[in-house]
Amino acid sequence: MAQRAVAITAALVLALLTLGPIAAVLVRSGGLGAFRPGDLEALQFTIWQALLSGFFSVALAIPVARALARRHFWGRSLLVSLLGAPFILPVIVAVMGLIAVFGQNGLVNTVMAALGGPKLDIYGLHGVILAHVFFNLPLATRMLLQAWLAIPGERFRLAASMGLSPWGQFLTLEWPLIRRIAPGAFAVIFVICLTSFAVALTLGGGPRATTVELAIYQAMRFDFDLGRAATLAMLQLAMAVIAGMIALKLAPAQGFGTGRGRQVPRWDGRGAVPRICDTLWILAAAAFLLVPLALVVLRGFPGLMAGGGMGTWVAAKHSVMVALASTALCMLWALPLANRRGELLSVAAIAMSPLVLGTGLFLILRPFVNPFSMALPVTTVVNAMMALPFALRILRPEAEAVEQDFGRLRSTLRMTSLAWLRLVWLPRLRRPMGFAAGLTAALAMGDLGVIALFADPDRATLPLQVYRLMGAYQMEAAAGAALLLLILSFSLFWLFDRGGRVGADT
Repeated sequence: MAQRAVAITAALVLALLTLGPIAAVLVRSGGLGAFRPGDLEALQFTIWQALLSGFFSVALAIPVARALARRHFWGRSLLVSLLGAPFILPVIVAVMGLIAVFGQNGLVNTVMAALGGPKLDIYGLHGVILAHVFFNLPLATRMLLQAWLAIPGERFRLAASMGLSPWGQFLTLEWPLIRRIAPGAFAVIFVICLTSFAVALTLGGGPRATTVELAIYQAMRFDFDLGRAATLAMLQLAMAVIAGMIALKLAPAQGFGTGRGRQVPRWDGRGAVPRICDTLWILAAAAFLLVPLALVVLRGFPGLMAGGGMGTWVAAKHSVMVALASTALCMLWALPLANRRGELLSVAAIAMSPLVLGTGLFLILRPFVNPFSMALPVTTVVNAMMALPFALRILRPEAEAVEQDFGRLRSTLRMTSLAWLRLVWLPRLRRPMGFAAGLTAALAMGDLGVIALFADPDRATLPLQVYRLMGAYQMEAAAGAALLLLILSFSLFWLFDRGGRVGADT
């Protein structure tokens, strides 16, 4: 009973923190606001860039995942692990890395100038799509690769014994897999790109490249038109829900059945041409993902050694405090909600505008305290809510397995809720808890959302400090702060993930 009461309380708090701020914004604005002419352009741009970003991410992930599935080489496991790095990479750091490669004075333009070619411009629609593909290509690749490796080896052996050509094998085995996985991967990426803020803020390049989330920011920061911001937020949520429903409709549910778990040779991958093609795809993906990170490290090292100013270190302290507090709050929410209903309840958080949620919380707090003094606590709460769906996706399968495996034993022994939590539940969930906590901490470290609206110079976080230094054209100091942000984000992720794995029950 106590465990159920805690779960109900956590669900009610989450529902109140999701619906309460929206209601506060609507009450303060007097209802939903009207669209402006620029909002229609923002909506069109948002849908168009999300469609293109999802399409290119999934389309490029298909040959990369196929190459990784049928090639085994030294360093393959490390490369597959690094494919998860961009997802936890702070957005502002990734943007600086992409600018270092594709910017006006970047690596690509330097080579183009030496060859006498035209310069590339990273700002605008193509820059936003490039950044989104950088973030989401690894995500789509991991989703497709996991499904590709789940095809029983006996299916490939049977295809070879039947004399199927490589194209016939692709149509028989691999194309059904793509049809089953690609729509879901596209929908996830589409929803992520719908709520794009930091990428559009830094690489949008003007009014023609404004997303709905950026329009919400402008409506609040410059116009204080809360009704219009709430209308845009509801529209954004509706688009995300529709995208998810379409993905479920398009994706068939059938799989390939089970096998004996053995790996068999991929006869379709033999020959010089398939080997060369797979190698080129793997090398291109690795270069696209790792070169920007390497340039962030190289260009940020001098700025980091110079110290970056006291403001950078104060902002770093604020970011670490927010990340740790967000992680603790997210775990307190996630553990009692680690079930199907809890995960469903948290899904709305990923599609809801964090700017609207943050503004609603400020309006609720305004009669009691100075809202600007609460910038860091409000950022903490919103970051925990944004990370909750990812944490529950990690924890729920393991929590349900523990309940299924040990639930009857608990009833037989009449274990109290505290004994169950201490002796069975937490020890068995330690490994996924560590991974979920590390992911939450890294995401919170790199967030540039609510804090961009309400922070004053004394309460800036490190991502906001990087953005301010870039706006002041202090590029060396910005590069040093970005490198510090990268080091702190990956360190927190590694510490939590490693802490969950050390001594954990298998």
